[in-house]
Amino acid sequence: MALSLFIIGFLYASVGHGGASGYLAVLSIFSIPVAEYKPLILVLNILVAGTGFVQFARAGYFKWKLCWPFLLTSIPAAFVGSKMAVKGDIYNLLLGLALIIPVIRLLGFSPAEKIKKEVQVPLAIGLGIVLGFLSGMLSIGGGIFLSPLLMLLAWANAKEAATASALFIVLNSVSGLLGHPGEIVATPSATIWFLAAFAGGITGAYFGSQQFRMATVRYLLTAVLAIASAKLIFFM
Repeated sequence: MALSLFIIGFLYASVGHGGASGYLAVLSIFSIPVAEYKPLILVLNILVAGTGFVQFARAGYFKWKLCWPFLLTSIPAAFVGSKMAVKGDIYNLLLGLALIIPVIRLLGFSPAEKIKKEVQVPLAIGLGIVLGFLSGMLSIGGGIFLSPLLMLLAWANAKEAATASALFIVLNSVSGLLGHPGEIVATPSATIWFLAAFAGGITGAYFGSQQFRMATVRYLLTAVLAIASAKLIFFM
């Protein structure tokens, strides 16, 4: 469990994500009830994505214009979404389908690598409502939705999208955590998992922003997400 979560934290953080969807998938694969750990995962999401944001921003990839239209509506929407309980098979199906989105993007469907367009603010504000609500409902930060969206709309390149997603994840995770009715579970096992994932996140954020080329991490993360998505959808 600890090794799996370390790897997930490393891979997600290297592309600017907090890793919540990956952590939840790992818990599901190991047949551990995810509901009681959702608040803890949101805390972990905040710390890992926050570290990633600092690393990518220091490297010069932060663009405020990519963030504010989404944040304007996604933060309150995430709070509302966190009040909508999604349990059991429905939750697994929704999360599994959500994981398909970054799989498609990471396989190379990213026109923004070649050309970038100006952000359409009204569209971004509207999309922020949808992304924020889904983030709160699924107890994830929403980066798996935002970063591929920014790239597919040609509004950002890979590392700009990673930076914007990291900030998006932090703020929406805070909003979702405030609206979540559950308590934070900190058993000895959960503490070990938490530390392993956090260590992976810190390391991944550094290598992703400073050392790695995105192509290498994309294909590794694609494999992880594809396996997790298939498990959640077909073997619930």
